[in-house]
Amino acid sequence: MLRKTFIIVIVVLIISTTFIKNHTKKIDEEIFSAKESIDYLNSVKELVQLEYDYLSSPEKLNEFNSLYFDNELRYTPKENIEIITNVNEISFGKQNRNEQ
Repeated sequence: MLRKTFIIVIVVLIISTTFIKNHTKKIDEEIFSAKESIDYLNSVKELVQLEYDYLSSPEKLNEFNSLYFDNELRYTPKENIEIITNVNEISFGKQNRNEQ
C-alpha cells in the first residue's frame, strides 16, 4: 500500500512538473515577444525623434527654404492657420499671391 502511494505521488509530481514547465515556456515566449516589440517601438521612436529634432530647428528650416523652395516660404501667425476636418472645406481661390 505504501509502495502504491509512493508511485502515485511520483507520477503526480512528474505530471505537474510537465505542466508547469510548459506554462513557464509559454510565458517566456510572451515576454520575449513583448521585449522585441518594445525594442522595435523604441527604435522607431528614436528615428521619429531624430527627424523631429532635425526638421524642427529654425536654422534647418531656413536652410531648406533657401535650398529647395527658393525662399518662397513665408511666416504665418498661428492665428491665421485654419484646421480643416473635411476635404470639401478646402478652397483653392487666391492660393498663391504671385498668380494674381
